[in-house]
Amino acid sequence: MAAREVSRREFVRESALAAAAVAAGISARAAEPDKSRILSYNENMEYRRLGKTGWMVSAVCLGGHWKRVRTMVPDCNCDGWTGDVTHPGFQKNRYEVVSRCIERGMNYIDACSPSEVKAYAKALEGRRDKMYLGFSWSDKELRNAQFRTATALLQAFEEGLREAKLDHVDLWRVTMDQDSHNHPRSVVEEMLQALETAKKQGKARAIGLSSHDRAHIKWMVETFPQIEVVVTPYHARSMELPKDSLFEAVRKQDVGVFGIKPFASNSLFRGDSTLGSPHAEEDDRLAREAIRYILANPAVTAPIPGLVNVHQVDNVADAVRERRRLDRAEAQELDKAMERAWASLPPDYQFLKNWERV
Repeated sequence: MAAREVSRREFVRESALAAAAVAAGISARAAEPDKSRILSYNENMEYRRLGKTGWMVSAVCLGGHWKRVRTMVPDCNCDGWTGDVTHPGFQKNRYEVVSRCIERGMNYIDACSPSEVKAYAKALEGRRDKMYLGFSWSDKELRNAQFRTATALLQAFEEGLREAKLDHVDLWRVTMDQDSHNHPRSVVEEMLQALETAKKQGKARAIGLSSHDRAHIKWMVETFPQIEVVVTPYHARSMELPKDSLFEAVRKQDVGVFGIKPFASNSLFRGDSTLGSPHAEEDDRLAREAIRYILANPAVTAPIPGLVNVHQVDNVADAVRERRRLDRAEAQELDKAMERAWASLPPDYQFLKNWERV
């Protein structure tokens, strides 16, 4: 691992460059941000500016999903992003993972289902000042036809706050249809009305959306300047188009981007995430290579992998300290693993193949 680590000088230089990557026409912020204002600051973590929110978030953050958590808590009825979040073993696991994130300087959690919101609100009790909390009450947002008006969205948002025992969230980002162009402009405007109302009320500090529809995301951020954050796929084969790219638009509009599915829904790996897996070392290396590949694009504020144990937290945090450019052997290994991932993608994740050129 030592051979892959950047020098301190290079690390600081890359961090400063990433932090200064702002929209065209907006003057760059100071290369060295005020560390006292960075949540859970750790000198060994890189921080990137989350678009027009101005927040400095860690270069890798915690995704809300807990796929494979049963390898850690076998008797927990938890599956991906749902389940019995009151299970003591599950709560202990989530508390330990969040604690290690804080220790390693990771400072954002993206909770995108009612179960996730409740689980992470519980894990953050007494330490809300340590991490930004992203919120989506996805069961009652735009994927549900009954919640496509500002009134219905706000009612569901209030319901979510009550159930999770929260008085506010840092980011409310509405979950749209994967093919969000199916939502007419009128529905997008209703969504934005709800988001802006919550922000004006102080119940959401920042607002955004989640979609898997690149062209529609581009249109929305170009059309509605109130959008601050986008949550969307970005994996180890994604590459920015030379022109007319989604990322050209997010840079121009100063929109923060969280990249979901960095490991192609775990299809990147051979093992099952158990610590004793015979593939554990290879899978750890592939995870770091994928994170490094993604971070090479400064328009992606941070990838947000789901993590099921503290070892995985340490592994992705270590990736931030490694040099960005993959050498030939690493690039070949990652490419081969992604070929294997594409061959084994389940039907509901085939859409990830459409995210190779963005």
